[in-house]
Amino acid sequence: MVKTYNLTTPLSDADVVQLRAGDIVLLSGIVYTARDAAHKKLIDLIDAGKELPFDIKGSVIYFVGPTPPKPGEVIGSAGPTTSYRMDSISPRLINEVGLKGMIGKGKRNKEVTDACTKSKAVYFGATGGAGALLARHIKSSEVIAYEELGPEAVRKLEIVDFPLTVINDTYDQDLYKMGRAKYEVK
Repeated sequence: MVKTYNLTTPLSDADVVQLRAGDIVLLSGIVYTARDAAHKKLIDLIDAGKELPFDIKGSVIYFVGPTPPKPGEVIGSAGPTTSYRMDSISPRLINEVGLKGMIGKGKRNKEVTDACTKSKAVYFGATGGAGALLARHIKSSEVIAYEELGPEAVRKLEIVDFPLTVINDTYDQDLYKMGRAKYEVK
């Protein structure tokens, strides 16, 4: 049975272990944006033993490269990007520095889903193609690292009731596989 949760970041183990693939989450609090290039820079800092630009423990990273805001707006369209491009890096962020959640679109590989199970993290899906509607849930946006990356810079976003679906949970469930299994002929 699908449940709906209101959660606030930072997320704890207790927050994520209650979630199951297919559940709906209205997420509020602070999330950070990062895509491919920013992820690479974060890993370079970890490998060098240097401090990261934000505390990843308990955090949620949104895979997004928002468009510039129109006058009077906080942010432009902010729809999710395809997540598999971060698959080679996400397990390290989860297992080594305590990332608790990721927001994106599309499937994740086995290493990511295994990391979610091992270290109690979750992958949320946001509706692709609805970036302008999702932006309405973003109340503030501030570039905090890698400004030279333009739209792919790391941003600190304050969100309120950001609508998400749990795709991969801490129990190795995958909503994409579950949905497909319902309709496969056996």
